[in-house]
Amino acid sequence: MGTLDRVSPVGVNLPDQLPTPAAKRIAVRITPDAGRHVKVGHPWVYDDSITSLSHRGAAGDLAVIFDNERNFMAIGLYDPASPIRIKVLHRGKPAQIDGAWWRGQLSAALAKRAAVTGGNRTTGYRVVNGESDAFPGLVIDRYADTLVLKLYTTAWIPHLTELVPAIVDVLSPESIVLRLARSVRSDNLHGLTEGMALYGEAPTTPVLFYENGLQFEADVIEGQKTGHFLDQRDNRELVRSMVGGATVLDVFASTGGFSVYAAAGGAQEVTSVDLSEPTLDVAARNMAHNIDNPNVRACKHLSIVGDAFEVMDRLIRRKTTFDVVIVDPPSFAQRQTSVDRALHAYGQLTERAVKLLTPGGLLVQASCSSRVTNDEFYAAVRRHAVFGGYDLHELRRTGHAADHPVTFAEGSYLKALFARTTMLPAEVGRPPVRRPRH
Repeated sequence: MGTLDRVSPVGVNLPDQLPTPAAKRIAVRITPDAGRHVKVGHPWVYDDSITSLSHRGAAGDLAVIFDNERNFMAIGLYDPASPIRIKVLHRGKPAQIDGAWWRGQLSAALAKRAAVTGGNRTTGYRVVNGESDAFPGLVIDRYADTLVLKLYTTAWIPHLTELVPAIVDVLSPESIVLRLARSVRSDNLHGLTEGMALYGEAPTTPVLFYENGLQFEADVIEGQKTGHFLDQRDNRELVRSMVGGATVLDVFASTGGFSVYAAAGGAQEVTSVDLSEPTLDVAARNMAHNIDNPNVRACKHLSIVGDAFEVMDRLIRRKTTFDVVIVDPPSFAQRQTSVDRALHAYGQLTERAVKLLTPGGLLVQASCSSRVTNDEFYAAVRRHAVFGGYDLHELRRTGHAADHPVTFAEGSYLKALFARTTMLPAEVGRPPVRRPRH
């Protein structure tokens, strides 16, 4: 692997010391079981599924997977530091991975999002959703004319010299900001840094964009994820359609996505709860960005800084109730060993939420933990609603927004439940349970 001896296109700001992929591709054989998974579209090949390598490569080298008859099966990025040793880019017939190929892939990803990108009502959306758009370990989010490219593996670094110009050609941004997953920030990044502009100038203030006609700001340099939680857009729009005249509690409100939508939907009062005061300040600004909307202007917006569990307990003691309670916590299961603890935490939130609802009130509860399955999550919510003294009448189960397609099981993480509550008779059993502390 060498370094590029070339001049980048005007506006592209890539470090001179970026490596390039080795000219010689790695020939790979894998187990029959892994081969079957690759053929049906799974994007990962684990290290223990590899039976032979022609030679050891560096991060980002291209690895070609052959079947037992030495026929081409797939090509992917080699990642020697990861248990997911090969991240599949393409399968079927051999392909040349170059600038033209990247432009074709980006155009295909953009075409999938035609329903989201048409018009000016939504100018913030995901353009590339990692593996599900054949860009494993990479996402691209658009906020108006600013793109955020986030890397989850250093295997992409050698390809940036071709990929970034392709992004500029296809998506025509004013700037491209680099974000790095925590897992790669300590690696050798060859001069790349968190928040740097790969193209154009990095924004010095939050970027304003529209989502279903509502305006938000995104801190693309230091904000969570890439600056906004784009994956909940469709669920926020559903909330907007269901809260006319309601009082709403938005728990784990973050920058106020659900809160703003609730206000725009005609809620008379919205209370946003979050542990971070600066984050709630952003939520207040997002409300202010939409003050020309008569519903937002008429809505009373309150903020409570504090731990969600403690705030909900305090509201229960005060016998405060709401017509709608939204519970959208961060991931509670960062690893498989945390799943049981996560399910308990979701349940504890449910028990509190149902006690804060008026009779027949609306519960909206979500999970973004990929390691928690849909069945486990929905079962935990229903079970703990009963522990809290309520039955749930499910209205809808939902998932990712349309610009977050999922093409393989492990890529699915977001699930949300919309349900009405009914108080159970006192004689209905609330089984004794061992309740570990959250």
